[in-house]
Amino acid sequence: MQSTTAICPSLFNATSAQDGILSRIRIPSGLITSVQCDAIAQLVNQFGNGEIQITNRANLQIRTSQALTLEVLQNLQDYGLASRTESVDGLRNIMASPTAGIDIHAKINTIPFVKQWDAYLSNHPELEILSSKFSVCFDGGETVSVSDRPNDICLVAVEINNEIYFDLHLGLGDRGDSPSAVGKLIDPQQTLEVLATLTEVYREYTQQKLNQNYSRSRPPRLRELLNDWGVKHYLQLVEQKFGYALRPSSYLPKREKREYKHLGIHAQKQSGLAYIGAVIPLGRLTSQQLQGLGHLAKHHGGGALRLTAWQNILITDVAEAKIAQVTREIFNLGLQISVNHPYAAIAACSGSTGCKSALTDTQTDAKAIAIHLENCIKLDHPINIHFSGCEKSCAQHHSSDIALVSKNSQAYQVYIGAGDISFGRELYPEYSTQDLPALIERLLNIYQNQRQNSEQNFSEFMNRCNLQELQKLLTLDHA
Repeated sequence: MQSTTAICPSLFNATSAQDGILSRIRIPSGLITSVQCDAIAQLVNQFGNGEIQITNRANLQIRTSQALTLEVLQNLQDYGLASRTESVDGLRNIMASPTAGIDIHAKINTIPFVKQWDAYLSNHPELEILSSKFSVCFDGGETVSVSDRPNDICLVAVEINNEIYFDLHLGLGDRGDSPSAVGKLIDPQQTLEVLATLTEVYREYTQQKLNQNYSRSRPPRLRELLNDWGVKHYLQLVEQKFGYALRPSSYLPKREKREYKHLGIHAQKQSGLAYIGAVIPLGRLTSQQLQGLGHLAKHHGGGALRLTAWQNILITDVAEAKIAQVTREIFNLGLQISVNHPYAAIAACSGSTGCKSALTDTQTDAKAIAIHLENCIKLDHPINIHFSGCEKSCAQHHSSDIALVSKNSQAYQVYIGAGDISFGRELYPEYSTQDLPALIERLLNIYQNQRQNSEQNFSEFMNRCNLQELQKLLTLDHA
């Protein structure tokens, strides 16, 4: 029987919430087959509310009315939706770009590396003592990059003298910070050995800390090891274990920021094929929509969907002659593909119905704004609006254009652009929830009417604004 006592939910150890028992299904690299889609749809129709949510790590979350039985959990293992090793299934999902293997700009296909690492975790139950937040990411140099996502270890593909290596990045900073390069290159053929050794040294550190402090409630994060020992000492211990030194790196990649390139229609590296990115409102879709997208992937694509860290879905390997038909069928499922649709860049945490820390129903409030904007304004750039039910910022760790942080059950703090804190510049310390849709509309109209040119993005424009003058303008516009 499934446990329901977890703080950070997994499949075998879920958590109880106001809207049901929350389970999180790991989908390594976000790759899910049409058969797996059918299995999940059947599960949520039988035990849940018929709804599935994609997370910002390309997991799937489901809510059920009762704890899942052993038989159901074993069926999910048979479908490849759960690890055969229950004890390590709770480790964070392995991330990769949703365009791995199909991106024109990719230097290497990272999906085989994800599969190797996932198999390694399944075969090493001793890793169960690690923090459930332990996370590994592979970035192959794709246009749709995930190297900025918060992870403990990130391997970023680089090209040096016509040779491909992985540049090692480690999570050195605070919660939500991107991993930093540590000056070491990894030959792709050494990847599994290096990852295994990095993890083994971390496991030994964890065991040591747990032995020293029996009352400790949670195992240490990798960043705690790095702060305690330092990166240099950690890597020295790793190199001692496998008997050779990693190649030093001074590589400083310059990558163009291409946000939201996962949405819409894009050519693949495979001639004559394209991928289509569908907008999933707040990452939530019905079982019928999941099955419908899976059906499209099976009959008109590569047989699998790709979940993204932006809570959207790609259908890949679509023949050019089938693009129009697949697009129509996506629309028929009630979904969009436009990068400028209001839902394309809105992120919201679970809110008060799904999390005890949240003060507001962020999901409902985000929907209200998206529906309002859809009816009153046409965007020509994606505008990232981030709803957070508390200051933990679980739904989105990176900066946003507009951040709305719960102040109390009926109001939000409003932040814009970039500021001294991660949420941005505080525009209003408290703003009524019911008045937010009109406020966001006015902000977007001011931006689109007064920006220097069409290339100036929302945050750049707002960072140049005097906040007091902007407040007066918003008040006048409201009057």
